[in-house]
Amino acid sequence: MQGTLKVHSENILPIIKKWLYSEKEIFLRELVSNASDALFKRSALDQGKEPGRIDISIDRENKTITIADTGLGMDLEEVEKYIAQVAFSGAKEFAEQYAKEETDSQIIGHFGLGFFSAFMVASRVEIDTLSYKEGSSPVFWSSEGSSTYEIAEGKRSSIGTSVTLFLEEASCEYLEEKTLADLLKKHCSYLSYPIYLEDKLLSHTTPLFLRPAGECSEKDYLAFYRELYPQDPDPLFWIHVQIDFPFHVRGVFYFPKMHKGFDFQSNQLHLYCNRVFVADSCKDLLPDYLMVLKGAMDSPDIPLNVSRSYLQMDKTVRSLGQHIAKKITQKLQTMHAKEKEKFLEIWPEIEMVIKLGILQETSLYDKAKNFLLWQTLDGTWVSLEEIRSQGKKTVYYTTKDAQDLGISSLYKEKGIDVLLIHPVIDNPLMQRLEETLGLTFRRTDAALEEAFLDASREKTLLDDSGRSGAALIADFIASSLDEKDLRVEAKSLASEKVPALFVIDEENRRLKEFLMTHGKGDSLPQLPQKNTFVVNTNHPIITKAFALKKTQPKLAKKMISYLYDLTRLSHKELTRKDWGAHIAKSQEMLEDMMQQIP
Repeated sequence: MQGTLKVHSENILPIIKKWLYSEKEIFLRELVSNASDALFKRSALDQGKEPGRIDISIDRENKTITIADTGLGMDLEEVEKYIAQVAFSGAKEFAEQYAKEETDSQIIGHFGLGFFSAFMVASRVEIDTLSYKEGSSPVFWSSEGSSTYEIAEGKRSSIGTSVTLFLEEASCEYLEEKTLADLLKKHCSYLSYPIYLEDKLLSHTTPLFLRPAGECSEKDYLAFYRELYPQDPDPLFWIHVQIDFPFHVRGVFYFPKMHKGFDFQSNQLHLYCNRVFVADSCKDLLPDYLMVLKGAMDSPDIPLNVSRSYLQMDKTVRSLGQHIAKKITQKLQTMHAKEKEKFLEIWPEIEMVIKLGILQETSLYDKAKNFLLWQTLDGTWVSLEEIRSQGKKTVYYTTKDAQDLGISSLYKEKGIDVLLIHPVIDNPLMQRLEETLGLTFRRTDAALEEAFLDASREKTLLDDSGRSGAALIADFIASSLDEKDLRVEAKSLASEKVPALFVIDEENRRLKEFLMTHGKGDSLPQLPQKNTFVVNTNHPIITKAFALKKTQPKLAKKMISYLYDLTRLSHKELTRKDWGAHIAKSQEMLEDMMQQIP
């Protein structure tokens, strides 16, 4: 008997082959998935009495692959309905709307096309099937991918379906057993039914994300992670998500260790739909800042494109991403409250991600405020909420690479909390939090606190001209440097360890850092300078240089100039173009010292 596919366009199969599937290997996933569905339906009818299985065989001589199952099977009417008609309902609209598209279509649910992915690799496809219905006869169906097909009585004697693909010459790579085994491992490892390839049972396990969380041990979670990412170090922590409303989701999400060379933009979250692998990148699922998450999830509810190759954005996907983000913050809240030591071990690894999240979603701060920590100069960890609870409105900070420099010692001596920050992420974060928390963030060199001064040693004695000793020292320093727009002050610091420091206007510095971060450093020379060079009148370098200004003025000037450069260097104010002059000064200072050696 001859029949004709019930479509309005004879070109529908070439369109499917060219535009629907981006990778030929998808054919195996689709056909094995169909077989699994048939097994599931028969199991439901038989209440699990029949142990279903899927067999895949290779005939290299005839260049065929056969996927056979012991599932529900089909009778003549069903073959006509599911193979010849349903798959092409709306085919004309598909052809007209998507024939000229250059990307995968996104029309999930318009018609079932899984079976026809076989024509991606085959020049002819045959079906031999026998329905479970009593009195059914086997049915044979064959097509070469055109608008005509052949249908006749089949030869199958047992209930189920066999699909045989006669491979095109360009697709003979799939006749290799290892190639098929690798594809089955990638796409079908977690199907509910055993798969046999050339009579060899392939791995058949229940994936960790489908098991109840209470049955999984730490050893299980780590073993599953190594199965997914064999080259990665152990993850920092994980969450097991099991959602039944408003959508069904099962998943395990790992927070990976950020090793050197870690790609923060390469999402590697494995996505499954009814145990069938869909994709190993779910960039649309998670908020940007959680792109680092790894793991696997399965959901029958997530919307996929028609070729089941990637997610389609909709309300469900956004809600799911928000729910996963919520679970992550809840996990961190619990760890911070109940496993503080473990939390502090992983916090330096994850703080950048959480801070990025707050920059992207300010509302995240309310969820993270108790575990959003910064290390202080004395090594302790503190949150902004703890600082606020002490009634403080100003938060002092410095960069981690500047914590051992002179000005930090002043804060240490006075017991003032100073946060150690990562400028790239913390600078914009602090500005955002200033707006929402009513706090003022001030770098340690943005002001000279009264607590650092020793009024009892202030050089207030006036000379004949009515100028104080401090004013004379300041004048001497300024004349030695001759720096335009530089303000010089001479102060009596309580500490004798710091010879000099910079006070740098906070707003001016933030603007400079912003311009440098955004590649606009060329505009920096146009900015007004608001730096103050403060020298410590109690430090021997200052007193000695001041004493030499009459007897050895050149040496005194060299000392001040060199100290000025060192101070700029400690505050990261010594620019690249100044390095040559600084090196020359260093050599001169060494030569001067050599002359003092007998």
